[in-house]
Amino acid sequence: MEPLNFLKRYPVQLNPKSLTFVDSEGTGVSALNARGLTAHFTPLQNQSTYKADAMGGGNMSFPNTFVLLGFSEFPWLERPLSAVVLVSYLLTLVGNSSIILLSLVDPRLQTPMYFFLDNLSLLDLSVTCAIVPQLLTNLWGTDKTIAAWGCITQAYIFNWTACAECIVLAMMAIDRYVAICRPLQYTLIMRPSVCVQMAAVSWSSGLLNSLLQTTLTLQLPICGHHTLDHFFCEVPVIIKLACGDTSANELALAIGAIPFAGMAPLLVLISYTLIARAVLKLPSAEGRHKALSTCSSHLLVVTLYFGPAIYVYLQPPENHTQAKFMSFFYCVITPVLNPLIYTLRNKDVQTVWKRILQSQGGAKPLDAR
Repeated sequence: MEPLNFLKRYPVQLNPKSLTFVDSEGTGVSALNARGLTAHFTPLQNQSTYKADAMGGGNMSFPNTFVLLGFSEFPWLERPLSAVVLVSYLLTLVGNSSIILLSLVDPRLQTPMYFFLDNLSLLDLSVTCAIVPQLLTNLWGTDKTIAAWGCITQAYIFNWTACAECIVLAMMAIDRYVAICRPLQYTLIMRPSVCVQMAAVSWSSGLLNSLLQTTLTLQLPICGHHTLDHFFCEVPVIIKLACGDTSANELALAIGAIPFAGMAPLLVLISYTLIARAVLKLPSAEGRHKALSTCSSHLLVVTLYFGPAIYVYLQPPENHTQAKFMSFFYCVITPVLNPLIYTLRNKDVQTVWKRILQSQGGAKPLDAR
């Protein structure tokens, strides 16, 4: 299309840096701007207004909406996947809420181990409620958009909870180390005030990193398309949309990941190495089995959490599909497995559940019999 004919067809409003075109057909167009440079036009919020920026610079504004591609490349998978997500979502809400409520009502579960487990459940609930409702909306319908405020909220909450959970798992490993290797000093070392301080460090460090990383990302100029090849808004994925220099953001991500993806797993590894050495020195097989059984649930949760996370961040950029499915496991499946693992492998939780079910059924408690 000739520039003159193009300008006759579309109403034009000039400003020093960009041109704005209104297209009644609602389709994207490309043409020549007033200086003869190629301009690309992308839809704004009303789907019929296009903002044009000349190649080599322009006025980049933060978009009002983003498009989450999710699993749209596998349309046949969306329906069955939505069923899995819905069931996992409900089980996550029930399972993690139950653990928190049980530890509040039963004195037997008011110990340091269950205090940290409550924090883990609260983190799982937070990340699930931030991501899964939007994921279900995208899987059920054709509209894959998410409002900018929703995308920003997802980025802040996910970064916060993911980082905090790394530290909480490390604190739980320390708790297990003290319980097995320093049993006589356990109540002195892991007193309530210390546990609260450890939890506060976990939450505050995750919040600080989230505020830093996400805020820095939101300062980047966003241009071109606003499509995220993911099922939720994550800082590394948003950075890919930037058309400016992102080296500072990538450096901040690498440095910020050191305490959470580096030091936290290392602390877990050191704790369990010391635990293994102490257990092997126990004289009886029964004592070794009992000591290991207290750590098995936490060790399994740590593996399910750090395994997929490390795999995702070690993948090259071209393997985005594999990384997306691993993120799905990490965000949707792991939160529902955590309460199941601690419920099925923990006698204290099983005993509390039995007492509650018996009291609801009108049966006498076991001790009364």
